[in-house]
Amino acid sequence: MTAIPAVRPTGAHRGRKAANRRSGRPEDAPRWERPALAAVLAVATALYSWGIGHAALHPFYGAAIRSMAGGWRAFFFGGLDTSGSISIDKLPGAFWPDAVSVWLFGPHTWAAALPQVVEGVLTVWLLHRIVRAWAGPFAALIAALTLTLTPITVVLNRATIPDTALTLLLVAAAGALQKAVRTERLLPLITCGIWVGLAFQAKMLQAWLVLPVFAAVYQIVAPGTPLKRALRFLLGGTVALAVSCFWVLIAWATPAADRPYLDGTSDNNPFALVFGYNGLSRFSSDSTAFGAVAGTATSRTTGNTGWNMLINHTVGPQVAWFLPLAVLAAVLGVVWRTGQPRTDMLRAGFLIWGGWLAIHTLVFSASNGNHAYYTAVIAPALAALTGGGLSLFRSEYESEQEAQHEAGGRRHMALPAAIVLTVAWALVLDWPTRFVSWLLPVAVMLALCGVAGLWTRGPRTSPRMVHGALAAGIAATLVVPAGWAVSSLNPLYAGAPTAPITGPVGSAYYGSVRQHHAPRRIGLDRPSARDTALLDYLTTHRHGEKYLLATQAAYAAEPLLRAKSEPILVMGGFTGSTPFPTARQLGSLVTAHQLRYALLTTQRPTTPVTTWVKSHCTRIRPAAYGRRTGGSFTLYDCNPQR
Repeated sequence: MTAIPAVRPTGAHRGRKAANRRSGRPEDAPRWERPALAAVLAVATALYSWGIGHAALHPFYGAAIRSMAGGWRAFFFGGLDTSGSISIDKLPGAFWPDAVSVWLFGPHTWAAALPQVVEGVLTVWLLHRIVRAWAGPFAALIAALTLTLTPITVVLNRATIPDTALTLLLVAAAGALQKAVRTERLLPLITCGIWVGLAFQAKMLQAWLVLPVFAAVYQIVAPGTPLKRALRFLLGGTVALAVSCFWVLIAWATPAADRPYLDGTSDNNPFALVFGYNGLSRFSSDSTAFGAVAGTATSRTTGNTGWNMLINHTVGPQVAWFLPLAVLAAVLGVVWRTGQPRTDMLRAGFLIWGGWLAIHTLVFSASNGNHAYYTAVIAPALAALTGGGLSLFRSEYESEQEAQHEAGGRRHMALPAAIVLTVAWALVLDWPTRFVSWLLPVAVMLALCGVAGLWTRGPRTSPRMVHGALAAGIAATLVVPAGWAVSSLNPLYAGAPTAPITGPVGSAYYGSVRQHHAPRRIGLDRPSARDTALLDYLTTHRHGEKYLLATQAAYAAEPLLRAKSEPILVMGGFTGSTPFPTARQLGSLVTAHQLRYALLTTQRPTTPVTTWVKSHCTRIRPAAYGRRTGGSFTLYDCNPQR
């Protein structure tokens, strides 16, 4: 932990610095700031990029990324195969950087994962800038370090999942809002709307969760008359809506024949994709709400919901290490600023980040289910509140100590109490698994040293000793979550590529223990021997057909699409239940010699098109394409006369 620089013992100078921190004005750049920030960014880069050549490539998204790199139609509309016959079941915005990277550097796993690393490091850097402008360099450094070492942040930035881009763009939006409140300028508010709209392209409706918080904070804190504030935010909200909907409107206006069928929808409607399949169906008992295709056990998780979801056995160790401290900081940051002007920026920051944390917790608790990695979006709020809170507590501690504990002054107790609370909470989170139990004594010893040093400060105590005690206390709060975060570098403790989490929790970990090996990492351009044999067979027997083959659901197509950039007709989309193509359309493709082979699987439900294949096509012996048995897959030839 970088030591806090000594403060001159002159009382007037100390008073001015404490007043600056309490007013929310950033301090001048201290000499330690740039080297400390560079060190934090270096740690973030190392953690997020370690072993990037074997990154946790999501099977479905990885296939789409390679296909999107192969043509403009698949790129813009998020085509699952290069022909863009059917889209992925999300908006494609989060995968555009990945596809560009693969297009530039080739079909390598590291190329697909590189944008997530960049996005993760940028988020740390951007949060530092935002918190510095709000609460000063000390708070900014703590926030950046906390975010860097949050376990779910580390593991997610090593995967190919949209939440990384979502988090970066929403942090940028929060920074723009903060600037709009501070400067009373309109342009930052417009910029905030643009960032929220771009975040919508990454993960749709989840990007809008911050809008009520942003609206309330702007209306409460921003300068100007209430009407002016309301009109300005209405303009910013309009910009956010316009940028959010641009892809949806383009897809809606494009003739169906000129774009992919939109996966997850029963009517090929982009509004059903956004507001149904990825919206209402996740909160209601009707899984087909607003034109959505019913989800399956593969596409929908039912766990991690309810009021305690942030602190349960699985999610808690991913993100909640600083939750008590963040809540304490948000509450005291508002209460202690009572009596300050309405436009007080320090209070505004606690409102922004506290509201961000509260609204996401409420929505996650009310949904039908959440993957643990969804909570990565609240990590910046927890980190900002941690940094801002410790900075505020430090300010009050120093001011009351300098005043020699004026009668009734108790705020100086918040700083050591926050350290004790956070370390005690770390013991609670780690206790069920005792995963890093060897670090717990280290955390306790550092906390005792830090709290003892802060508590016994006297008139003759040197600033260097106080700062050393503070550094020990902060290190105590970080050491246990850092242990969980670093564990994700071991594939055994990184979860599944479809649901990355850290530590000895989750079904992927327990499955690995039973099978005595870590989950297999898939990659681009690295087909298995079985998939290579199938691809060779299909290529050899292809005679000008448009599609290499048709597969039942994405599950069967994913390894082939990751291995080779070819048009593959994915029947039923991700779930296998999307009504594309119809049996008539499939028959027409076969008749027109655009399709010959179909690969069916017992792992997905029977549909009209699979029934058509079984009744019109001839089953091929597995030995013909290099397999002893077909396993769960069966290959059919729909033009056996050839």
